[in-house]
Amino acid sequence: MDEREWLTERFEANRAHLRAVAYRMLGSVGDAEDAVQEAWLRLSRSDVSGVENLRGWLTTVTARVCLNMLRSRRVRREEPLGVHIPEPIISRDAGGDPEHEALVADSVGLALLVVLETLTPAERLAFVLHDMFAVPFEDIAPIVGRSATAARQLASRARRRVQGAAVPDADLGVQRQVVDAFLEAARAGNFEALLRVLDPGVVLRVDRGELPAGASKLIRGAPEVARQALMFSGRGRLARPALVNGAAGIIVFDAQRRPLSVLGFIVAHERIVEIDVLADPSRLRQLDLSTLSDA
Repeated sequence: MDEREWLTERFEANRAHLRAVAYRMLGSVGDAEDAVQEAWLRLSRSDVSGVENLRGWLTTVTARVCLNMLRSRRVRREEPLGVHIPEPIISRDAGGDPEHEALVADSVGLALLVVLETLTPAERLAFVLHDMFAVPFEDIAPIVGRSATAARQLASRARRRVQGAAVPDADLGVQRQVVDAFLEAARAGNFEALLRVLDPGVVLRVDRGELPAGASKLIRGAPEVARQALMFSGRGRLARPALVNGAAGIIVFDAQRRPLSVLGFIVAHERIVEIDVLADPSRLRQLDLSTLSDA
């Protein structure tokens, strides 16, 4: 085996790990793939004969690429000003796709990704690398251009924000029962039944991308969210169950089987506490829904 083949083999062995790092950093599968590809290009141009821990080296390179991408977004003002739902990972069943599972392992649901979007690039990197992948602060420090103590403080600030993210019930069966009850009540136009499955403080986020101003929204409280769900009742008849970042969710299609929206739910204590709706047409077209093709 020559050196190029050896590097390719080692890189492929770490690809799933690098995609997981990049997805948590960027909240986009497409951007994560770009970051991982850039890491491969840097590896192919580098002399790593003296690198003892190639996985650690690749993790650091991928993190640097992601940090630059996050900073570039801000410079170009690509960060959405209103409600923004990170790109979800869609699958049909638990245990169906190892690559999908690797991306959303450790409860990386939409609720957590939404919180990560509020962090500064440096805070996000420090938290993701240390708290999710156990990278020492001494290794994080040079990436963010800070001391190890400062990197620790970045992660601590991020952790305080992340601790407020809703945590779903561990039992996927319970999640599905509650989401199915929500869908049934919405289809039937049953306001009281909707209130029974919604937490009083439920939060609804709707991301419609660049559609007319006011289309994207943030709504709080069970009565208001239930009213929004009643407006969804017609389209709910074309909804299909799916896993959205490993949790019970819904995909809504039109009559031509094109996706209209992805709904991710956080179910806690058998009630819905968060609903995240991605309805941005341009981003929906980029989603990988191949795992639902035969559903």
